[in-house]
Amino acid sequence: MITEVTVENETTWAEMCVVLWPNHTSEEFLNARKNGEYRNEFLYSYSEKYIGFLSLSIRNDYVEGTSTSPVGYVEGIYVLPDYRNKGIAKEFISFAKEWALKNRCKELASDCEINNLDSFEFHKKLGFKEANRIICFTMDLKK
Repeated sequence: MITEVTVENETTWAEMCVVLWPNHTSEEFLNARKNGEYRNEFLYSYSEKYIGFLSLSIRNDYVEGTSTSPVGYVEGIYVLPDYRNKGIAKEFISFAKEWALKNRCKELASDCEINNLDSFEFHKKLGFKEANRIICFTMDLKK
């Protein structure tokens, strides 16, 4: 069952976020949520245990490969390893489609790291089309 992240379950959500995005801490996710970020977060529960999360947003800026605005965006999706390949992520994406439509979006978008072949195959399998490949650069301006 998919449920919204609440104060009661946000610690579990934050711990799973760290697994997906290991360059951050659960405290950073919890603080960002308290500051108004991560407003559209959902957990998947099975047998009274949370086994995955879905992070959604509405993007009003340009989203690579889209032609409308706003766009529903899958910011993150994660399922515990023991529960993968059981249709949970597919349920999450179906939920994301409905959520995006309810929020006046005509398109749903997502991304993955260029070397994350599992995520790439997952997105293709569920009907996403590759829009572009980019390499991002940064430059430190401190002297």
